[in-house]
Amino acid sequence: MGTRTWSPRRRTGAGGAGRRRIDLLSRAALACLVALAAVAALGQAAGLGGDPAEIVGGRLLPPGPEWWLGTDSLGRSMVPRVIEGVGTTLLLSSSAVLVTAALSTLLGIVAGYRGGAVNEAVLRLVDVLYAFPSIVLAVLVAAVIGPGRTAALASIVLVTVPLMTRVVRAAAASVARRDYVTAAVISGARTPRILLRHILVNVSGTVAVQGTYALSVGILVEGGLSFLGLGVQPPESSLGVLIQQGGVYMVAAPWLLLGPGVVLVAAMLSINVFGDGLRDRLEPRESRSLT
Repeated sequence: MGTRTWSPRRRTGAGGAGRRRIDLLSRAALACLVALAAVAALGQAAGLGGDPAEIVGGRLLPPGPEWWLGTDSLGRSMVPRVIEGVGTTLLLSSSAVLVTAALSTLLGIVAGYRGGAVNEAVLRLVDVLYAFPSIVLAVLVAAVIGPGRTAALASIVLVTVPLMTRVVRAAAASVARRDYVTAAVISGARTPRILLRHILVNVSGTVAVQGTYALSVGILVEGGLSFLGLGVQPPESSLGVLIQQGGVYMVAAPWLLLGPGVVLVAAMLSINVFGDGLRDRLEPRESRSLT
């Protein structure tokens, strides 16, 4: 009677097809994000779509061959306004997520490696921030700082830092227990070198994956804050501002909500799909079974 041994499960045809389907979806999501960013950049640099502040026709005109997304309550074309809104939302959210990634990585790897009192202090700090509902924390920040871009930026950072810090800390703590880190400590390597060469390198995949999810949350927070009138202020446009302005004419001119709403959903969906694909690439989990 033969003995059973552990061995990796071979990838079946269905599994390979599933992986290819995930890769295809991830590439499509990335292409959508690149297209949105390119259109926003061209709108800012080359005036793609026209001047968002120019009055070009009658008020609340429906979409047609001349005005693809119609006109707003002042007679401005919605196309350049949506392009400007995409650029503003992506720029604010991306900038905030970069700050979040830097803070969360620093706090997470130090807490995960040091442990003890440092770890407890970091965890209690993020617990305090995590205790607030996202929109309540964003409104509180806007009330203290005042409405505007700075309030939106600070709100996104404070909302996204707690979860990313927790995840990075857990990953760093796991890496800190590995043999090569112990060997580096025994050999007399300095702490900054260990953090950079051993801890940071091995949690970079986790940071990248969490960064995509933080970007999605950042877009949602910016949209919600601007919708409440506490984020980006008119005459500047963001997706949240456009949705808030379109909501006033939701019955008479629903197309004012259609453009920015579809773009907001497409951006968040693309980011989440791309983040899922990136997670599968950078953090694979192979199932094992008895054969």
